[in-house]
Amino acid sequence: MTDGPGPEETSQPAEAPKTPEPSGVDLARVALRAAKEQARARGAAAQQKRQARRGGGLRSGARADGRDPLSFGAAVSRLITERGWEAPAAVGGVMGRWPQLVGPEVAQHCAPERYDEEERVLVVRCDSTAWATQMRLLAPQFVARLNQELGQGTVTFIKVQGPGGPPQRYGGRLRAPGSQGPGDTYG
Repeated sequence: MTDGPGPEETSQPAEAPKTPEPSGVDLARVALRAAKEQARARGAAAQQKRQARRGGGLRSGARADGRDPLSFGAAVSRLITERGWEAPAAVGGVMGRWPQLVGPEVAQHCAPERYDEEERVLVVRCDSTAWATQMRLLAPQFVARLNQELGQGTVTFIKVQGPGGPPQRYGGRLRAPGSQGPGDTYG
């Protein structure tokens, strides 16, 4: 017997069997499968967006939650609280109840015009200078009454304005458009 390797026992590695190259039909199947997976992914993403718009896809249950319908008054109260409009809304209510708060005689001659929330000043316009003077004298009492109704510190001052006259027109009937009158500096 021989010591070397025989013809059957060679030390060369065996070649791997060759796989056939994919044909046109196989390539089409692979492309179709990839397109279907992409379409499924797009559909799933669209479904997630729809669920997010509907509130996460939650179902309504037997217990009360934030999605239950509210009465109109409760919805308005919730909106006022969320937006921080408590003081302006309360002052608006005072303007609607002005005759009950100050009395019918004063309300006939003096009316609230606006409320400055930053400075907490209520502006009241009177129809004559006599009533404006009267309102200035009664203002501290009305401030106390308003704060009793609205909460302490809601109104700190009542600014009283007298009657407003017609707008000042300077010149006669032949007036140049845009002229400012005697106080202008263009002439």
